[in-house]
Amino acid sequence: MSLESRMYLLRRRTGLVLAPLLFAFVLSANFESLADKPAAHRLAAVMAAVVVLWVTEAIPMALTALLGATACVMLQVAPAKNVFAPFADQLMFLFIGSFMLARAIELHGLDRRLALSVLTLKAVGGSPSRVLFAFGATTAFISAWISNTATTAMMFAIGLSILKVLRDDRGQAPQNSKMAELSVLSTQNSIPPILNSAVPDPGRNRIDPRYATGLMLMTSFSASIGGLATPIGTPPNVIGLNFIRKLVTADGAAIDITFFEWCLIGVPIVIVLYLFMFAYLNWFCPAGVRELAGGREYLERQRQQLGPWTRGQLSTLVAFVIMVILWVTPGVIALGWGETSDAYKWCKLSLPEAVPALLGAGLLFLLPGERGRPALTWPEATQIDWGVVLLYGGGFAFGMLAQETGLADALGKNMIAWLPNAGSFGFLIAATLVATLVSEATSNTASANIVIPVVITMATAAGVDPLEPALGATFGCSLGFMLPVSTPCNAIVYGSGMVPLGRMIRYGALLDIAGTIVIVAAVKTLSALVR
Repeated sequence: MSLESRMYLLRRRTGLVLAPLLFAFVLSANFESLADKPAAHRLAAVMAAVVVLWVTEAIPMALTALLGATACVMLQVAPAKNVFAPFADQLMFLFIGSFMLARAIELHGLDRRLALSVLTLKAVGGSPSRVLFAFGATTAFISAWISNTATTAMMFAIGLSILKVLRDDRGQAPQNSKMAELSVLSTQNSIPPILNSAVPDPGRNRIDPRYATGLMLMTSFSASIGGLATPIGTPPNVIGLNFIRKLVTADGAAIDITFFEWCLIGVPIVIVLYLFMFAYLNWFCPAGVRELAGGREYLERQRQQLGPWTRGQLSTLVAFVIMVILWVTPGVIALGWGETSDAYKWCKLSLPEAVPALLGAGLLFLLPGERGRPALTWPEATQIDWGVVLLYGGGFAFGMLAQETGLADALGKNMIAWLPNAGSFGFLIAATLVATLVSEATSNTASANIVIPVVITMATAAGVDPLEPALGATFGCSLGFMLPVSTPCNAIVYGSGMVPLGRMIRYGALLDIAGTIVIVAAVKTLSALVR
């Protein structure tokens, strides 16, 4: 058994033992701040166990969310209808619709066609730096619309294809680095089938092995960064939006951040952070040559093998474009006619984010695919990650129950002593940092469910506007680049054998620091746009 497998088994067993012990301890302990809140006390015990199970992944995270909600009903934290109501929140249907669209995009290879179309542009050519830039930019753009993990898996295969072409003429990898065994890529069972195709000898390409590391890290880091651009780009975005809508108010009214308004903050963050990441990866991971002989020609052959556009691809593109247009329409109307216009009010009521997602998903069942079938069939649609959907529902439920029972208020008042006289800017920095650090140790989704409601409550208890800290925490939960366990994206590229752990930690830490600074600056500067 590998060291990684042994560590996972140890972590899992630790969670199975620690979770019930912590539940019993919290339930039996005497907390002064919860003395007059018995429901909050019982909820604290459940949530303590849930957090341990989420962090250790002792059982599937979705199952943990369901069992935690069930325990809340059994312990009479709240009636069943209140506990399970968040599972039917409109944002849950945003997930479902966008996941179905992502499923169609992957099934018909629309993401691969886009990636190869960009990488074979004449402007990219054979320059290692331009290839790295175009590769990362394409990854970030795709990740803004579909799962970060799915994007990484797809671009990982393309990245390995590029590296395979760049081996030397004898099929041997450059020496002096154990991670540079490019010659074995085509024989590894874990590598996608694309790498098993015959590749003509490209000639001598004495590529510095650090370039392979840079390309792999570009795959993972770009996917995580790109997810910040849109509300559907990564789960923490939707989770943060839900908590902001439910818990943050302005002048007595709930703050409802639209798709377009989110992009006004998310897109600048992605652009600045991506440019920074490209600059340092390009500097620290040079190719050692000015031109990649044979690289563009090989990718061009791969693109040509895709053939003409299929009906399924065209239909999926139509559904995608319609979905995006409906998402951004309210924001465009607000800019042109104002938020008090009848058109904007109608859009706000009739086109919440879930509606375009479901309309776009519905179109996939009506528009033509291949061989007389629709672009998406129901059996294919049911293959989306329902476990993730249930996990979101559980996170929403715990957040709402923490507010309703007074647990969040008690936690916030106790934790506020950590940040005396911090002010709004101090809270923003602290929230972003805490979210980033927590996301290093556990999944981004779990981090969002744990950190965001507590941040909002702490800011409110301190008399600070909670919007900026909430946004900072939401964006911060998508950072966490240092370890293979931080995100599935990191784990995928680490498995290639071309990313030494030391380099992932160093480059990831640098990106974490830069990401925190960029997020704080962007939220402080642009948050007024979403009020």
